[in-house]
Amino acid sequence: MSSSVPFPESVEPQHSLEASVLIPAKDEAGNIGALVTEIVAALQPVCRFEIVLVDDGSSDGTGQVFLSRCRELGAHAQLLRHERSCGQSTALSTAARHAQGRYLVTIDGDGQNDPADIPALLAEAARMTSGGPDFCVAGFRKNRRDTEWKKFQSKIANAVRRRILDDGVPDTGCGLKLIPRRTWLQLPYFDHMHRYIPALVLRLGGRISVVPVNHRHRQAGVSKYTAWNRVWVGIVDMFAVRWLIRRSRLPQVSAREFAGEGAAE
Repeated sequence: MSSSVPFPESVEPQHSLEASVLIPAKDEAGNIGALVTEIVAALQPVCRFEIVLVDDGSSDGTGQVFLSRCRELGAHAQLLRHERSCGQSTALSTAARHAQGRYLVTIDGDGQNDPADIPALLAEAARMTSGGPDFCVAGFRKNRRDTEWKKFQSKIANAVRRRILDDGVPDTGCGLKLIPRRTWLQLPYFDHMHRYIPALVLRLGGRISVVPVNHRHRQAGVSKYTAWNRVWVGIVDMFAVRWLIRRSRLPQVSAREFAGEGAAE
């Protein structure tokens, strides 16, 4: 029997889980079952993990398809439902707050990201951990399987973003990313923030690594994005992120001292 947890409440992570795969999905019943099967196949030999799906106001049974497939496969999973659609960034924030893994891996619910790439992101995360706790491993869709019009839109958006934010990422629109949970919970939340995760991690003094990943054609359903919400609305957000970065201060703690028995606990 499933139970619901209110959005603002955060769940303390179980460190026995290495990864939480976060899926924001709206009306993806035709894609979600195959996606879950691929995630399990990719991660079962690698680490302990969970799959967290946020059903963002679907009307096609996306959540039930997800739960049924997870039960068939014996996968550790959480289903969270939004009563009405709140958008991808809010769905990911809901998932992150309830995730229990050390690392959060974001992946789109349409099946265009390939779960077989997740172990490479985890391997890169293991390499980056020695340099500090805050970082992001960003996927780069080197050979995109989209229409020429959609690729043209993304080319413009990425060029503008690199000019304004200088985040060093060639493809911030790729849904496949990895970020430590502790890092995610330090990021500011706003609508569309998922597009600027690398820049926001840099704002914390974190590091970015880019890993080439596969990209596939959508098998069912339709894209939720248009030229308007993919490019032009994002320009306003970019300037807001730039403002946040320029107003940030990164203090360096030169000393830490304790007094009294048990004060350091």
